[in-house]
Amino acid sequence: MKLDVTSLDGAAGGEIELSDAVFGLKPRADLIARMVQWQLAKRRAGSAKTLGRADIARTGKKMYKQKGTGGARHGSARVPQFRGGGRAMGPVIRSFEHDLPQKVRALAMRHALSAKAQAGELIVWTDANLGEAKTKLLRESFKKNALDNVLIVDGAEVNENFALAARNLQKVDVLPVQGANVYDIMRRGKLVLTKAAVEALEARFK
Repeated sequence: MKLDVTSLDGAAGGEIELSDAVFGLKPRADLIARMVQWQLAKRRAGSAKTLGRADIARTGKKMYKQKGTGGARHGSARVPQFRGGGRAMGPVIRSFEHDLPQKVRALAMRHALSAKAQAGELIVWTDANLGEAKTKLLRESFKKNALDNVLIVDGAEVNENFALAARNLQKVDVLPVQGANVYDIMRRGKLVLTKAAVEALEARFK
């Protein structure tokens, strides 16, 4: 498939031929959803923990005699019923990660790119370079091109001035091509790829 190439200022920059193996698939929502769930689960800390009855430092001596008190029978002061006791079935330190085959992850990436292409939400720039790190200049350029919720993926290295200017803009993410991922692609309305990013993605996933 062919797509028009523009510059940062919106000027025409010719056309580019996109690989159908990467950008021309029929998107499968189930693959994209599996990949997003895998990413979100992988980054969860899993560090929440409460004290169970075995973690409470209290005596294990029986509180009072079994019968004759007129109250419930208890054998320990560490049980959840008492103030200061352990929590029943509370969270413990764990890992939320689960396996997802590498081939499925690569396929999900291709489907995410294809979904943006078919929805008309894919833009290709010649490059993403700025002469000076001025957020005001970049905001005006984005406003001119109706870019308010966008992920910009550059080549192996992101232009420093561009990254500095973009980091103060809400709903604007800038990543090198190595950091491109399904979650960030789908969470933003528009996907902007530089020509260097397109070449790298096609070389990786074609």
